[in-house]
Formats: sequence, structure tokens, C-alpha cells
Amino acid sequence: MPVYKAPVEDVMFLLNDVFPIERYNNLPGFADATTDTVEAILAEGAKLCEEVFAPLNLSGDQEGCTRNPDGTVTTPKGFRQAYEAYAAGGWMGLAAPEEFGGQGLPSVLNTIMQEFVSSSNLALGMYPGLTQGAIAALIEHGTEEQKRTYLPKMIEGTWTGTMNLTEPHCGTDLGMLKTKAVPNGDGSYAISGTKIFISAGDHDMAENIVHLVLARIEGAPAGTKGISLFVVPKVLVNEDGSLGERNGVSCGSLEHKMGIHGNATCVMNYDGAKGWLVGQENRGLNAMFVMMNEARLAVGVQGLAQSEVAYQNAVAYAKDRLQGRSLTGAKFPDKPADPIIVHPDVRRTLMSIKAFNEAGRALIVWTGLNSDIAHRSSDDAQRQTAEDYMGLMTPVVKGVLTDLGFDNAVKAQQMFGGHGYIEEWGMSQFVRDARITQIYEGANGIQAMDLVGRKLGKDGGRAVMTFFNEVGAFCQENAGDESLQSYIAPLQQGLGHLQQATMWFMQNAMAKPDNAGAGATDYMHLFGTVVMGYMWAKMAKAAQGRKAEGNGVADRMDAKLLTGRFYMERMMPETATRLARITTGADTTMALPMEAF
Repeated sequence: MPVYKAPVEDVMFLLNDVFPIERYNNLPGFADATTDTVEAILAEGAKLCEEVFAPLNLSGDQEGCTRNPDGTVTTPKGFRQAYEAYAAGGWMGLAAPEEFGGQGLPSVLNTIMQEFVSSSNLALGMYPGLTQGAIAALIEHGTEEQKRTYLPKMIEGTWTGTMNLTEPHCGTDLGMLKTKAVPNGDGSYAISGTKIFISAGDHDMAENIVHLVLARIEGAPAGTKGISLFVVPKVLVNEDGSLGERNGVSCGSLEHKMGIHGNATCVMNYDGAKGWLVGQENRGLNAMFVMMNEARLAVGVQGLAQSEVAYQNAVAYAKDRLQGRSLTGAKFPDKPADPIIVHPDVRRTLMSIKAFNEAGRALIVWTGLNSDIAHRSSDDAQRQTAEDYMGLMTPVVKGVLTDLGFDNAVKAQQMFGGHGYIEEWGMSQFVRDARITQIYEGANGIQAMDLVGRKLGKDGGRAVMTFFNEVGAFCQENAGDESLQSYIAPLQQGLGHLQQATMWFMQNAMAKPDNAGAGATDYMHLFGTVVMGYMWAKMAKAAQGRKAEGNGVADRMDAKLLTGRFYMERMMPETATRLARITTGADTTMALPMEAF
């Protein structure tokens, strides 16, 4: 059976040394997040993931979900008990407002916990993950009555939440949606239509499911300008907060999927279901984007999570599997062969995954801290900078971490040879589960176009210029530190390539938009390579500082520094290739007639 150990020690290095969490004590919730408290919280979360969630991952994949004749769904054996343990531990409300029953702690802790949960059992972790997105949308756009009705139960985990966007005939182009909302005359609406690919659409783990549904009110404008958002509970809620009768919403069928079998991906039928408007009429996308952006960041974390758990199992296998002898002579002459981890190509593979995992983790922690600033700071300028960062990095986190997370799951599977193709080893599941992360919450090509088409030019390029200036200033500040030159010089070169690519788009994409489309994915990955290089440079500086202090951490810090050097030497040079591809433009890409495909 696959193994998993939550990387608590690595996270604490990030929170203590790279992005010291005590610097944020001026923000609400951070004063209570002392180092000892944070470590105790994460250790407890790690225990839940390692001992309760992870053992159900393989069995949940094999069993899958079952739709019952009445349209309800039964989850795999053990899922309900595991979810109840999660809810009872207060994990759903870790960062939620105290006024609704949450603990009010920094949301970065929730981000870290999402990684642990997604590594240990991605399918199971999606149920509370989607609920947290729905909570965020209701906090920002719900009425006071909606907040009082739904948030306390969702935050305690008694009720869960979903998001309903996609329909059989429309995916990303939501302006085509057909689900309609007809006023009932009492402030509610009758919602009718069909939604597909609805993760956690029905299950047996909570008393109620709160669906957030996009629909068009009769007579509303066509396209995205006429879309509204509605809260539609599976079971109607009485005025006293108790549950009433079943609403007109049900799971019509379960999708037969490549992976995440333990999560109920439903076709949802709304047959005059009673719903209530969330936010302003015809402004549903504005409200839903709160949940969508939360989900996109969470999916990026899922990509990292699958890379991490696949890596851990690949390392364990590589240390144990005997095959061949080292090119430089037997390393274990008392054994019939050396373990495969002695071979350079095996090490290259494992090092590339490890270097990504540690930089990706730093990126999600940095992003989580910026989210806290954006939502909690009372300083307008500070909050604006953090919001700019979140807008710029959301497509990068989602697109790059999931693309590379899937690639790394495949690389880790390769370490097992033929055993990697056998289900009992669990590597096949990591590959299958990781694949969905590139698709849902906006396919990664859409993320790349969002970055290039919307985020770069927003507010006159303010966000991207702030990022360039921050990285450039870091390089300049540390230019005289000889111990950091193997990190700073490659980062400067990569940053230069990113700036050149950005300038090329400015000069060549306005008059010819296809140039932006043809180069968008390469640009997104170029950006991701540079931002993870920046994470490595910051980690290297912190590791050098820890070494100088002593305290018996030299071996750990040396390993960190070596991994960072590997990234700079073997992965950062990809920025030159990405730049070359971008600057070829779209001519060849678009020249071939459709008939020739």
C-alpha cells in the first residue's frame, strides 16, 4: 500500500525562516498563530491525514461511489467516518470568521492543510475543499440572512457546499448556459436545468448540501451579462434553522471517470428547485469568481500534493529496489545488486520532482500569506499590492503546478518500472487523479490565456511590474553575497527572459492577438519557472542563515541548498527555450488549413 508523511518540517522552515509568520502579527488572527501553536496544529493535521485519510485512498479508488435508485449517493467505505473526524477536528473552520463559528486563524494554515489532505486522499479532500470555496463566496456576497442560515452549519462541517457552472453544451463559455430561474413571488426562484461535472454533488457524509448555482433569470440579457448566482440547498431550511422537505434537486447520474473515483462527480438535475439570489441580479459571475478563484488556487495545491505523494513513494521504492550496479562500482557489494537510487538517471528524475515540490510548496505558502494580507490588512496600499499579486499568480499556480504535478506523477510512476502500471502499488492512481487537476476549474490553456490576455495588461501592467521590481531588487540586494551567486545569477537570467517575453507580447500581440494565444502556455510556464526560481533563491538565503546559526541543522540545510542548485542548473535554463518558442509568433501555428488536420 502507498505511504504518505506530511512535510511538516519543510513547512515550518518556510514559516519560520523564509516567510517568517511573526512579521504578520498586525493582521487579525496572526497573533494567535505562534510558532509552537502552528507546529502543533500542523502536526495534528498531519496525523489525521496520515492515519485516517491516506489508508482510504486506494480502497476508495477501487470501490468508488454508488448512486442509489432515489438519486442519493453513497461514498466508499470509511469516507463518512473520515469526513466526520475532519469536521469534528474543526478543520473546516480553521480560517473562517469567528462570528460564524470558525477559528479565525490565518488562511495560509488552511492552504497548507489542503496540501496534506490532497496528498493523502485527493477524492475525499475535495468534499471539504469545495465547501470552503462556497463559504468564501457566501461571506463576500451573501445576504446577512443567508450567512446566518448557511455559514455556521457549513463551517462546522454538518453541511457541505458545491459550485454548479458547467452544462452539457457549455463549459468555459458560460454565456451559453440555459439553466433558468423564475421568480416565485416570495423572494425565491424556481431553478430548472441540468449541470454536469459537479464534484461532491451528492453524498452521504453531511445532513445537507448547499449548491451555488449559476442560472439566467427569465428576461435577463443574453451572454455572461445576464447570469445570476443562486443558493439552492438539497434540503430546504425552516425559519428556525431546522431541516425541512427535500428540494427539487437530485443526482441524475454519476460520471464514469478516469480518476478521483472516491468523489461523486454528478449530473445534477434542477426541477423547479427553490433557490435564492446571491449578490446582485445579473452579476452572478462576479460572485461566483470568488469561489472559482479559491478553487483554482486549491487545484494548484492539488497538483503539488499529487507530485509530493508520488515522489515519496518513488523514493521509498528506489531505495529498496535492487537492479544493476552503479556506473562507478558496486555501492552495496554484499547485495546481489545496488538499489536503483545509485543510478544518475534515477537521481535526475527524483531530484527534478523534489526541486519542484519544495519550490511549489514555498509558492503556495507565499500565495497564502498574500491572500491573508488581501483579506485582512487595514492598509490600503498593502492590500492593493496583495490583491494584484493574487490576480497575477492565480493562473500561474493553477496552470503550472498542475501541469508539472501530473508530469511528476508520471515520472514517479516510471521509477517502479512494470510495477508502476499495476494498480496495487498505487502509482497509477496518483497519475489518474493528478490528470483532472489540469482540466477542471478552467483548463490550463484557459489559465494561460487569462494570464496573457487579462492579467498582464491589467491596471497598466501594475502587478507584473511590481513582481519584476521585487525579484530584481532581491537579486540586487544579494549580488555581493558569494555564497548565493549560484542561485542569483540564474534567477537574473531567467527574469531577463521573462521580461523579454512580456515586452514581445506588448509589441506583437495587440495588433495580432493570435501571437498571444500561440505563446500563452509557454509564457505561463516561463513565468512559473522564474517564480519558483525566486522561491529557491529565498530558500537558499534562509538556509545559509540557518547553517550559520548551527543548532544541528547543517545536513538538512545542505540538502536544501543542493536541491536549489539542481533547480538552477537543470530546470531554470528552460526559460531560454520558452522565450524562443514565444517569439516565433503564431504564423506557423495558424497557417495550416483545417482540412489538413
